[in-house]
Amino acid sequence: MRLSRRGMLRAGLAGTAATALGGLASGCAIPTGSTGRNMVLWYWDGGLGDTVVKKAKARYDSTVDLQAIKIGGYYRSKLLTTMTGRARIPDIAGLKGEDMASYLPDADQFIDLRTLGAEKYRSQYLPWKWQQGISDDGTMVGFPIDCGPVAHYYQYPVFQKAGLPHEPADVSRELNTWEKFFAAGEQLKKRIPGTYLLTDINSVFVNVVQQGSKRYVDKDRNFIGDQPHVRDAWALAVEAKQRKIVSNLVSGTPDWLSAVEDGKLPSNLNASWAMYDLKSGVPKTEGKWRVAQMPVRPSNIGGSFLAITKACREPEKAFEIITWMLNAANQGQGYADAGLFPSTPASYQLGQVRESNPFFGGQVTTDVFGPAAQRIAVAYNSPYDVALSQPILDEIKNVGVLGKDPKKAWSDAMSKCRRIADHLGVNR
Repeated sequence: MRLSRRGMLRAGLAGTAATALGGLASGCAIPTGSTGRNMVLWYWDGGLGDTVVKKAKARYDSTVDLQAIKIGGYYRSKLLTTMTGRARIPDIAGLKGEDMASYLPDADQFIDLRTLGAEKYRSQYLPWKWQQGISDDGTMVGFPIDCGPVAHYYQYPVFQKAGLPHEPADVSRELNTWEKFFAAGEQLKKRIPGTYLLTDINSVFVNVVQQGSKRYVDKDRNFIGDQPHVRDAWALAVEAKQRKIVSNLVSGTPDWLSAVEDGKLPSNLNASWAMYDLKSGVPKTEGKWRVAQMPVRPSNIGGSFLAITKACREPEKAFEIITWMLNAANQGQGYADAGLFPSTPASYQLGQVRESNPFFGGQVTTDVFGPAAQRIAVAYNSPYDVALSQPILDEIKNVGVLGKDPKKAWSDAMSKCRRIADHLGVNR
């Protein structure tokens, strides 16, 4: 299933990430974001819960005129353009999780949240999520909004018909390795011809990499995309293709939607927010879906942050607003409003987060996503990861969709990565 709701991993997004803000002089931005009582917050549609934003405006109305503005289109580009131009810079800015690493080299353009007392809130948030907002020098740029723990979505009646485990606890327990997961795909295809466990092999590759603590570039600026953690993910993705458990369809197309609706694509590995894509994309499948833990261990896709720019005249007040908006109770409201899965474990016991979900047969999906969120590995995310992962993602897609020879595809991916690494000054 294509990760459409968050629009993540846009090709080439971080190609020049390390220098995107480099021309700005540290600490000299003209404070145009706020004037007097005004305080400007930038975010995108679905980036924060509407109820929480309204409550924040009302709560702080006596001291601040909080102007919360939804920015459409390519949010990151618009924010960078505004900051580079040093005019109309927002006081508080949302930072998408997939872009977070690309902002960290320019941490000096944001207020270090540690100086405002952020450390006392650390224990209330998922450790791996908290760490994602911190630069190599320890500066805290981003305060956690949500996260995107990945689980196994599947259609209960199709799995039952195929003789597979079909209760969520049984699926979690009996399909807990990639071998068992792939074998289930083979049984599904055998029992119900024309049915596939997964849409494409990219979902295998991406999630296997995301399960671990390494990505594509390490803290010392070395390219590690040719190491076993990536090669093993590549091998598993290729194996899924060879075992014929993935389709030839493209996520999001009419043919794909029809296949999902007809039960021909009854399964996918996706983040917590993807349940809203299913509800809007294939509403006729209501009641058929369940969620279980994915094989081996959970991964994460998406999840965002709030930051305070150096243009903010009242950073203490901005920080007070941020910490209130993103406390456990309000993160629970954000989940109810916009499907933003909380980065605050205390939220997982709130009634609005634990409501049974009719679309998922009355299942309390938090019972899956909550434990998954707490088991995600802490990983180092480099500002160069997106640029150096893109050739590998392109080539594994060529293997899956075009049938390209896997050895040739890997060789081509590594050649492209070496050129990009040289261009970005990444060691290899």
